[in-house]
Amino acid sequence: MYLKRKEMVLSDKSIKDQIDRHRIIVSPLDPQDIQPASIDLHLDRQILKFTNSRQAFIDVKESLDDLTEIIDIPDEKPFILHPGEFVLGSTIENIELPDDLVARLEGKSSLGRIGLVIHSTAGFVDPGWKGHLTLELSNLARLPITLYYGMKIGQISFLQLTTAATRLYGSESLHSKYQGQTLPTPSRAHRDFE
Repeated sequence: MYLKRKEMVLSDKSIKDQIDRHRIIVSPLDPQDIQPASIDLHLDRQILKFTNSRQAFIDVKESLDDLTEIIDIPDEKPFILHPGEFVLGSTIENIELPDDLVARLEGKSSLGRIGLVIHSTAGFVDPGWKGHLTLELSNLARLPITLYYGMKIGQISFLQLTTAATRLYGSESLHSKYQGQTLPTPSRAHRDFE
């Protein structure tokens, strides 16, 4: 007989317990960023911008390294994200997950209400993940949106698995493409064709 188990999202108390036990790592972490069922995350300085002048299309079988450039956000001056523009950013925080938890990255509702989307599909964080999260930043509004270094950009919640995973993200057999990333990282989809 199969027992249906409800999805369990960790509360602030459980998140603090997992952090105290070094099972969840969020670094740096301001205790004020722990919300009732999530942790606020902040935008790092580097933005990976697509430079569309070199190619007529994006070929998923090819590396994107020649199609992007890193731009640093100064301390007090914003990066301007124009309507319809898509860039990659990164969290200041390094995130590490144990074998029995997954995480969900979501935008802040205050930013969503002005048209800022922080991920298109990469909102799921596997057990065993270690690194900074790449943000897929899009402006759906009709006006430009300012992005400041260090601003609250999203939130991460944690969910308990039914059992510990046997193959963690970063395992050699999975050929994980983004384990340990510290900067906004372009797509490595071309590796799926090798």
